Amino acid sequence: MEKEKDLLDFLKNQITVENEIVASLEKALVGMKNPAVKGVLKGVSLDSVKHAELYSSAITLLTNASTALTQDNFDEQRVLVEKHIEIESKLIKKLQTMIPTIENEKVVFLLKAILNDEVRHHAMLKMVLEIIVHGETITEADWWKMLWENVPFHGAPGGG
Repeated sequence: MEKEKDLLDFLKNQITVENEIVASLEKALVGMKNPAVKGVLKGVSLDSVKHAELYSSAITLLTNASTALTQDNFDEQRVLVEKHIEIESKLIKKLQTMIPTIENEKVVFLLKAILNDEVRHHAMLKMVLEIIVHGETITEADWWKMLWENVPFHGAPGGG
């Protein structure tokens, strides 16, 4: 029980940290003129918003009983996830084709950052689809594996 309390305390603290990062970056972005730096910092800020939401979801998984989904819920989620897997797949292929043809190193850097995010999203969506299609209950371990296994830089820019 102490171990779970420590985990919950950690997760709650991380939400605070992520929200502080967002506030700091949003303040720094005001008036920033360099579009590449501004874009990367905005991306980090958005990732911190996402991280805070994921920490909150983890807390919910640890503290609340799961609600079973109806078949309609499963079907809706399956269709949505399949659609986004297809969209991401097309974008990944397009970026992989375009990046080698671009001479501007700064643009290449930004597009590679996007490509890395899209590859991680694609892998995560495929895992979600597998869980939905098979009608499996997503356990705490499944969520953590899905959320962190394919995120080598945990939202940091420049992983590539």
